[in-house]
Amino acid sequence: MSTALPKIVRVKPLGGHRLEIAFADGAEGAHDLSWIFETPGPMNEPLRDPAYFARVFLEVGALVWPNGYDLSPWNIRKRMKDGGELRTAAVAAE
Repeated sequence: MSTALPKIVRVKPLGGHRLEIAFADGAEGAHDLSWIFETPGPMNEPLRDPAYFARVFLEVGALVWPNGYDLSPWNIRKRMKDGGELRTAAVAAE
């Protein structure tokens, strides 16, 4: 297992709270981030609006929104892997 921190290199909003996410090692997949609302707070509240959620961008390999809310690429990758949503580079190329 690699000890390098995962880095997100591409993100594409898919509607609602789903994103297509690609990592530097070629793994990719779609993930529903609705789980971020399980713990309410002032930083994630604006993201409930799908139009605002779609304003996601990348900063230093992490998902970030205009209000400064960010998510760890390690956490995203783990959730995607555990959920069977992550395709490796070999599978993605088929």
